[in-house]
Amino acid sequence: MSTQPSVGQSISRLEGKLKVTGTAKYAGEYNVPDLLYGYVVNSTITKGKIVSIDTHIAKAIAGVIEVLTHENRPSLAWFDLQYTDMDAPPGVVFKPLYDDEIKYNGQPIALVVARDFETARYASTLVRFEYEEEPFETCLDNNLDKARDAGKGFATLLKPPPPKPTGDFEEAFENAEVKVESEYRHSAEHHNPIELFATTTVYEGDGKLTIYDKTQGTINDQVFIANVFGLHYKDVRVLAPFVGGAFGAGLRPQYQLFLCVMAALHLKRNVRVTLDRKQMFSFGHRPQNVQNLRFSTDMNGKLTAMGHSAISETSQFEDYSETLSQWSHKLYPAPNTLFEYKLVPLDVYTPIDMRAPGGSTAMHAIECTMDELAYKLAIDPLELRLRNYSETDPSSEKPYTGKALMECYLKAAEKFGWDKRTPEPGSMTRGNKLVGYGMATGIWDAYQFPARVEAIITKEGKLEVNNAVTDIGTGTLTVMTQIAADALGLPMEDVTFGYGDSAKPFSMFQGGSAMTSSTGVGIIMAAKALRKKLLEKAKKIKNSPLSEAGENDVIFKDGNIHLKNNPVVFVSFKAIIAFNKGQVIKTTEMGKPHLLKLRKYSLATHSASFVEVEIDKELKTITVTRAVTAVAAGRIINPKTARSQIAGSMVWGISKALHEETILDEKIGKYINTNLGEYHIPVHADINELEVIFADEKDELINELGVKGVGEIGLVAMPAAIANAIFHATGKRINKLPIHFDELL
Repeated sequence: MSTQPSVGQSISRLEGKLKVTGTAKYAGEYNVPDLLYGYVVNSTITKGKIVSIDTHIAKAIAGVIEVLTHENRPSLAWFDLQYTDMDAPPGVVFKPLYDDEIKYNGQPIALVVARDFETARYASTLVRFEYEEEPFETCLDNNLDKARDAGKGFATLLKPPPPKPTGDFEEAFENAEVKVESEYRHSAEHHNPIELFATTTVYEGDGKLTIYDKTQGTINDQVFIANVFGLHYKDVRVLAPFVGGAFGAGLRPQYQLFLCVMAALHLKRNVRVTLDRKQMFSFGHRPQNVQNLRFSTDMNGKLTAMGHSAISETSQFEDYSETLSQWSHKLYPAPNTLFEYKLVPLDVYTPIDMRAPGGSTAMHAIECTMDELAYKLAIDPLELRLRNYSETDPSSEKPYTGKALMECYLKAAEKFGWDKRTPEPGSMTRGNKLVGYGMATGIWDAYQFPARVEAIITKEGKLEVNNAVTDIGTGTLTVMTQIAADALGLPMEDVTFGYGDSAKPFSMFQGGSAMTSSTGVGIIMAAKALRKKLLEKAKKIKNSPLSEAGENDVIFKDGNIHLKNNPVVFVSFKAIIAFNKGQVIKTTEMGKPHLLKLRKYSLATHSASFVEVEIDKELKTITVTRAVTAVAAGRIINPKTARSQIAGSMVWGISKALHEETILDEKIGKYINTNLGEYHIPVHADINELEVIFADEKDELINELGVKGVGEIGLVAMPAAIANAIFHATGKRINKLPIHFDELL
């Protein structure tokens, strides 16, 4: 039987068995001989200086090897530029153990290294610090008057500042027939992947290191470590074949990597550093945010003005920014617009991208404002979106490469039963529960990064494909294997995809829902070159039946090159390898976005979410009973893994709307719920019926595969849909996330 195409098939994850049986090894689990363990000591003040350090008691504990601080650390790179990484925002990168200055609460200030983890952890409690404290500011609300424009740097290429105003917003809004003005607030959130951040550094000698790290970018780690410690980058190998979730937290090298490598080089030993759950709250997070929206329409519901002002926090040393205020104009046309985005530097660690950064925060405010307009106009919320629907990108007046949002609206509404909604808030009940229906629109970027891919026909006539990309649990291994198999007409079992290794060809970090379009296109380009090479070899075989064949005259199937018009005539890959004196045949190619062609278009994925909530009439407890999300993301390579991504994002949307926040005590400048008992995330009992629909979007312009990402797009519409459903159930509009039941009492 001939091989059937793999792309488009619902295939279970190839590494699934390894994960569920505990066979898969993560960064802190590799068996390394003669291993030392490091435990990080974190500052207990928020701002100031370290006056003195006493390590004598800690060092006297049996099994303690060293206590590293800024006073005795080895020398490091001098220039700030050497500490930057692929995802670093403008500013000065934080350097652990650099000097006596404390910049934020929880800053790493020492590393205790011992023969076992328990000894290192115990000894860390015996290191004594004296501080000179300074006044600090960690509360966004108290410092809104200090808001300023974000700095500019490489990161702003992916996160551009708001566009210039159009029309006369203030006059249009002032004289509008129908208008809404609302303020929205979001608390800080931390990523909390199930796997703790950990690094195992194997000291190979002669300046060579093998590093197992929890990261979203092996090459990002590799270059960072080489620059900081003065090593040749080829002498630094970073491995991350299994990553237990990251969601953006692993985009930048985190401090345990730096400290682990520093200790290994200093002691010339193998070292492991693992952060505990509390320490997972001591680096990047989704920032606190305040948004003010002013939208207006005419009496028919057509938008006449859109104003969106956002203020977010950043650290005192870097300007982390998000694309936030301009999302509404990528969806809805309005002749008068005013978009603003500013930052307030606070004494906290620099925020970092967290799933759908900016988009999930902004779309909550935008889509709740649209819902509020719909009620003012007495128009169905879905109908209001349809009246303001645009096939093009209103902000740039460019067409989208593909936009099947209309199909998302209609399919999701039908599946959900939106037509059964009665418009009056509080009018729908089920027993002792108030029932609410809410909907919202989602939009997210369709990124593609350059990716270099190596493709090899092995001595056995099978295909090996290599790229440094990580798989953070998204199904990358499976999807890339599917793409590669079809590109050479092979069954998946004859394909090996090598990944998660900085020694393999270049990949950006895994983020932005970009890897299928990035690495996937790289595979297509490498396979194309490999097919050409194989055919050239096949034509040179003595008496080859393919001697006159061109590339368009053949098909690749089942490990053979067949004549298209006479498929029984073929040359096998094994025969080509034999002709090649048993040597492998390989090629390396770069896949990259077609920037010149695509600059004429806007690129995005779209979604629509419909949600039902039940709210207890007396207790006001909130339950999301069911939700439907329809997604337009081009060609779906693997419906099973794609659905898993969307469903997971929907769960996160429920978490963002109802559960998740990191609480900051502004008096001490410290997060106080730094554990999974008090940092609330959904459990099985919180999640009910979730349905995912994929629109039939054929986007032949976006890239060679016609694919877009499906990571973030499942999240962005959910929080607003839930908030809108709560309003429909109760008549109370709550604009601060997360929404707690006591706010409905």
